Amino acid sequence: MRKIGFLLFLDCSLLDFTGPLTAFDVANRLTEAEGKSRPYQLRVMSEQGGMLESASGTAVITHPLERTAFDTLIVAGGAGPREGVLSETLLAYTRHAASKARRVASVCTGAFVLAAAGLLEGKRATTHWRMAARLQRMHPSVQVDSDKIFIKDGDVWTSAGISAGIDLALALIEEDLGVELARAVARELVVYHRRPGGQSQFSNLLEMDPPSGRIREALSYARNHLHESLTAERLAEIACLSRRQFDRAFSAETGQTPAKAIEKLRAEAARPRVEAGEESLENIARAVGFDDPERMRRAFLRVFGYPPQAIRRAQRRQEALYL
Repeated sequence: MRKIGFLLFLDCSLLDFTGPLTAFDVANRLTEAEGKSRPYQLRVMSEQGGMLESASGTAVITHPLERTAFDTLIVAGGAGPREGVLSETLLAYTRHAASKARRVASVCTGAFVLAAAGLLEGKRATTHWRMAARLQRMHPSVQVDSDKIFIKDGDVWTSAGISAGIDLALALIEEDLGVELARAVARELVVYHRRPGGQSQFSNLLEMDPPSGRIREALSYARNHLHESLTAERLAEIACLSRRQFDRAFSAETGQTPAKAIEKLRAEAARPRVEAGEESLENIARAVGFDDPERMRRAFLRVFGYPPQAIRRAQRRQEALYL
């Protein structure tokens, strides 16, 4: 039996751990229904143990930190981790537990805990898109990629915010017990099996406000000139920075490369027009700077997980419900 430990903090998001916890529990029940032994033993912990208040005000009963070895340690997010408010006792425990575990994972801002404990040194990692730039600033040795739902780098898994924890859990279950059981769990949870880790998070770059005036100016220029060629060299020129300085500053403040950001800006600008259904996909693609509909289609798959035609059809079906 694999022992799964969930590490929680004050003001944690309930769905950060209840989503993955439920996925593992469903895997247990489905396996047991087939007359087999439960594959997982689940343990919810906090530094002090006892009642722990979540961000919603709902209290959760937790166990104190355990020194026994876990197969998998999953660290949930919370207000403390993203603000860097972490005790040395907790960080030492995280390092110790991770050294004994087969793998370690985080949901949302739980990545801040792994980073502070030194477990993401030189590794690729993700977190909630809104927190990605902060994680990069606080831990420059981490290769933060805000453009992924979850990332596996060696034996360390990190995932984006809230519901992405379920995608992470399904991937872990699939790795342990195979694709068929993971699909069965997804069906029980009535979720898609499963959004690939490489699918982009939806982050509203159209409203992003980086702290640096130069990066803000480059993004503002890009928003207003999506139909033009927006190379990194051109944006660096707008920001009055060298290409190398611009790439480094842009990634630090937005959590992604200029090329990925421009693709997202264009996709996010195109989506409302696709949903409106009043223009051809060819015209929309040209208007927002994609060379052709095929490039827009590939961008939509990366950013939203669905092609433009599927999004347009879904919008029409939804509108039909209200006619």
